[in-house]
Parts: sequence; C-alpha cells; structure tokens
Amino acid sequence: YPSGNLAIIVVREKKQLICIVQEDKLKNAKIQGLFKSSGRSTCYYPNGAVWINMNIQGGQYFNQAGTRVRRWTWPNSVMSSGPHVPLSPIFVSLNQNVGVRILGQDKIAVSFLAMGQQAKFNVGTKVQVSDGNRLPPPARLGKDELLLLAFRVRILRLLDRLHGCLNFPSNEQRDKIQPPSYLTTQTLKILQLCTSADISGELHSSVRTIVN
Repeated sequence: YPSGNLAIIVVREKKQLICIVQEDKLKNAKIQGLFKSSGRSTCYYPNGAVWINMNIQGGQYFNQAGTRVRRWTWPNSVMSSGPHVPLSPIFVSLNQNVGVRILGQDKIAVSFLAMGQQAKFNVGTKVQVSDGNRLPPPARLGKDELLLLAFRVRILRLLDRLHGCLNFPSNEQRDKIQPPSYLTTQTLKILQLCTSADISGELHSSVRTIVN
C-alpha cells in the first residue's frame, strides 16, 4: 500500500499456491481475501463477514447480514442435485486499492492500483469434477454438533428479541416485528439436517424445541 503496509502475499503450501489480501494496517491486519489454486477462495467484508465463497463446484455471494443473495455453478462441475446456475460477472472492491473480478472459474483476477500503477494477479484455476471423481457426501453431524447449532440460533433469536425490546417498548409494536431472514433460514437448515441425519426422535424433538 502507499502507507508501506503489505497488501498482497503469494505463498506456496505443499502443492498449491495461496494468494492473500490483507487490509491496510501495520499490525494485526485482517485477511480480506484468500485465493487457493485448489479452487477454494473466500472474500470478506471489512467487518469480517463472508462476502464471496467459491469452491470447485461454484460459488456464493452474501450480504453483510450473512444472507445469500446469489449463487452459481461452474460449467464443468458435477452437482449432486439441483440445476446449474450460470455466473454473472462480479466486480467488488475489497478496499481502496484492491479489487476482485470474477468472470469464470479460470478468470478470477485480483488487481492492485496505487499511485498510478497497477498489478494484476490471476488467481483462477480450472479444476473439474468428473462423475468418477464426484465429491463425497457431507459428513453427518453428531448429537453435540446439532445441539450447538440449535443453541446458537436460539441465542441469536434472544439477542434479536432483546434488541427489539430496547427499540420498541410497546408490546403491540414489538409483536409485529418479524425475525431477520437469515435466522429463519438457519432455523430451517438445522431442521432439514435433523430430517436427513440418522438421529433419534427424542433428539429431533429437542432441537426443534430449542430453535423454536
């Protein structure tokens, strides 16, 4: 950066290259972008929330509240289920000097611009998943993991309720406020996990009670 702080680092870890974008700070600089030649990449908002997340199958775009607003699949990926969704070009600015352009799986560029000079890093990769190399199904969550997820949603709901009590002392006004969409989405995902997982009816009932 013009300040002299390190902006972009490219390192080798075993057989893959990793490109790291840091914020413009001398100490305790947060990571704003992480791009791996294996096809996994993540960009972060200034507050640390995930902005863009990509893997060898496709990617997702989130707003700062954590709600997914876009998703896509790469043309050559093999999805276990669901339709293929094409990518619409994405351009984001991680900070004043660093931008990211996503046009395709092998057309992802990190650009650095400062004091009239520019540097570009091609961080895209062409990783294909064939039928013979299909990704394994996600690991099933155990009892402890499901309960932790359920309590996390419960705590977030209570905090949201407390925030509503502070802003709207009237019960009539407060009862009209709906919980944030991301909490509703997370609740549904946890209940879906319970349905797909091989768990007891007692545990399923406990999780449902916690999140509701």
